[in-house]
Amino acid sequence: MSITRSSWSIEQKLQIIQEADEYGLTETLRKHNVAQSLFHRWKREFNRNGVDGLKPKYRTVYPAIRKLQQENERLKRIVANQALELEFKTELLKKAIEPTGCQKLYTAL
Repeated sequence: MSITRSSWSIEQKLQIIQEADEYGLTETLRKHNVAQSLFHRWKREFNRNGVDGLKPKYRTVYPAIRKLQQENERLKRIVANQALELEFKTELLKKAIEPTGCQKLYTAL
């Protein structure tokens, strides 16, 4: 059995809040199949911000912006890999150029 998520319009939320005040909380929530926690969240937001509090809070991410964000992440990974390779190569060059401990002793004599 799959769970489906209901989406409520602002008018429906407002109607349920008013109906709960008029006919009682339990009866109204059963009728509309709404959880108490969800109802109390709606009621709290309505009391704080009025009808604007009942508007959805999620952000819409446009496909063009999402594509640019993915491209940006890909380019950041490329730059990070190149920086790591460059650092690794410079360390190898330093080790190749530096004389070893035994060679230092011979050159000092």
